[in-house]
Amino acid sequence: MRVTTLRMSIVWCVYVVIAGVLSLANVHAQSTEQKAAEKPAEKKWFEKISLRGYTQVRYNRLLETNSLVKCEQCDKSIGEKGGFMIRRARLVFSGQVSDNVYFYIQPDFASSSGTGLHFAQIRDAYFDLSLDSLREFRFRIGQSKIPFGYENIQSSQNRLPFDRSEATNTAFPNERDLGVFFYWAPDHVRKLYTKLVHDGLKGTGDYGVVGLGTFNGQTANKAEANNNLHYVARVSYPLEVSGQIIEPGVQAYTGRFVIEGVNLGTKAGGDYLDERVAVSLNIAPKPFGILAEYNWGHSPKFIPKDINDTTTSNRIESGALRGGFATISYKIDEMGQTFIPYIRAQYYNGGKKLDIDARSYIIREYEIGVEWQPSPSFEFTTAYTLSDRSTSDGKILDYHQKGNFLRLQAQFNY
Repeated sequence: MRVTTLRMSIVWCVYVVIAGVLSLANVHAQSTEQKAAEKPAEKKWFEKISLRGYTQVRYNRLLETNSLVKCEQCDKSIGEKGGFMIRRARLVFSGQVSDNVYFYIQPDFASSSGTGLHFAQIRDAYFDLSLDSLREFRFRIGQSKIPFGYENIQSSQNRLPFDRSEATNTAFPNERDLGVFFYWAPDHVRKLYTKLVHDGLKGTGDYGVVGLGTFNGQTANKAEANNNLHYVARVSYPLEVSGQIIEPGVQAYTGRFVIEGVNLGTKAGGDYLDERVAVSLNIAPKPFGILAEYNWGHSPKFIPKDINDTTTSNRIESGALRGGFATISYKIDEMGQTFIPYIRAQYYNGGKKLDIDARSYIIREYEIGVEWQPSPSFEFTTAYTLSDRSTSDGKILDYHQKGNFLRLQAQFNY
C-alpha cells in the first residue's frame, strides 16, 4: 500500500513538473510571438528614401533705373533682356539606407547654358559614411557643398536675400565640388542644427562643428584641370545664450585654380594661387537676427596693362581680394503667418575666377526686402536693390554701372 502510494505521489509530481514546464514553454512561446509582432518589420530599400524639393520663380525688372546693371553670377535675368525666370527647380532624394550609410542626390532642372535655360544638372551627389552609432563622426564622399562660409552652405530654400553675397560666393560660385570631407559634431549640436532649419530660423543644416576636406578645386560638374587639389577647414560652434542662438565661425581654403575662358589680350592656361580666410557670425532671428561675414586672400584676377609703360600687357595674376556683407533681419509670427523684413549691405574688391579673364570687380550693393510665408508650402519675397558695379577685363578696361530695381520671387516648397 505504501509502495503504491509512493508511486502515485511520484507520478503526480512528474505530472505537475511536466505540466509546469509545458506551461512555461507556452508562455515563452506566446511572449516570443508577441515580441515578434511588436517589432517593426525591416523597411525595404525604397521605403528608406524620401523625396522633397522646391521651385523659385523670379522677376527682377520692376522700377528699374538702368538696364545695363547685370550680375551673371547672381541671376542671369537681371538687367536688359531679362524676364520671368525659373531660378531653381530642385528635387532632393535622400535616405539612411543603413545604420552607417546615408545618401543625398539633388538635381536641378533650371540650370542654364549660354542662352539656353532649364537644363537638368546634378547639384549634389554624395554619401555620408558614419563611424559611430550617433553619427557624430562622418566622411562625406562625392559632390557636395564646400564648408567655407555660413551663407555658402546655407540652402537657397532657407536664405533671406535673393542671391548669395558675391563677397564670399566668389570663392565657389556654385558652392560645390567633388571630393572627400570629414565632419564632426556632438549629438546635441546636431539636434540644434536640425532645430534651426525646422523652426524657420535660417540655419545651415549639419555641416559639423569641425569640417575638413580635399577636393578638385575647379567647382561643381567640372573635371580637375591640374595636379593640385584644394584643401579646406572650418570650425564653428552654436551657443545658446538667454534663449538666443549665436554661431561664430572661422574657415580657410587653399589650392591652385586653372583659368579656362579668356578674351583678346590675355592668355589661357596656367594655374594661379587661390586661397582665402573668412570669419562669420550668425545670430538666429529670435526675433532679431544678424548674419555677417568677411573674407580676404588671393585669387585669379585681371590686371590691365599700364598705359604709361609700354612693356606691360593685359594679364591675369593671383591678386589680392577682400570683402564681406552683413544681413540684419527681424522675424514676426502673426496669425499663423511669418514675415521677415531684412536689409543687407555687401562690398567686394577682387577677381571672379569663373568669369572671362577672371574679371576684376569693385561691388557695392544694398538690398532691402521682406519674406512672407503664408504657409509652409509657399513663400513670397520682394526686395529693392541698389547696385554700384565696376568691372575690367581684356575687352573693357573700366565698365561702371549704377542702378536700382525691384525684385519678386515666388517659392514653392514640396
